[in-house]
Amino acid sequence: MKLLILGRGKTGALVAEVARARKHDVRAVGAADNRGGAALLPEKLRDIDVVIDFTTPAAVLQNIEPCIRAGTNMVVGTTGWYEELEKVREMVLGSEIGFLFAANFSVGVNLFFEIARASAEALRHQYHGQIFERHYAQKKDAPSGTALAIQKIVRDASGQELEIISFREGEVVGMHEVVFESHNDTIYVCHDANSRRAFAEGAVRAAEWLAGKKGFFDFRDIWREL
Repeated sequence: MKLLILGRGKTGALVAEVARARKHDVRAVGAADNRGGAALLPEKLRDIDVVIDFTTPAAVLQNIEPCIRAGTNMVVGTTGWYEELEKVREMVLGSEIGFLFAANFSVGVNLFFEIARASAEALRHQYHGQIFERHYAQKKDAPSGTALAIQKIVRDASGQELEIISFREGEVVGMHEVVFESHNDTIYVCHDANSRRAFAEGAVRAAEWLAGKKGFFDFRDIWREL
């Protein structure tokens, strides 16, 4: 496939590396190359199969509309824009593109989501809980999209909302922990990422899955199909 990677940060650069290793034709652009949407003009997207976005929360919303106008499918790994999720869903479903987003493209994290859903049962048995997340110091959004996804999963499963406590420090790739405490014991459910490569591989595989499809998709719903 021909892929356009938006974002040359740590994860975006790794997505481009993984995509090339999987024999895709890759073009990667940074913020300077896409000023004013210059990289997303219809003539520049004509031959692109999928755009993969790892930019910033503000930039991703500006990038979605040109992709819709050009009819180009899009995978979004950027987080921090979910307050606009329903608006974007309506835009996509009213268009002819395929759009896939994720709070986290790691298969391990998506397994963790399932464990978090099961562990939420503790809140029905006199436990109380919190969500902790740690990321590298330069991460733009807090709480992380993954932490917010965990919070929603637990809320949907138990009817209770857990507080999220965020830390931004050093070069931490990403750690998420749900802790349930009672008078008798403590339950720890944790995922600690050692590398961004799992995110990058998941994003590229998501783009491969999305090729030729139309509609609005969440990686949590399709990762078992990859």
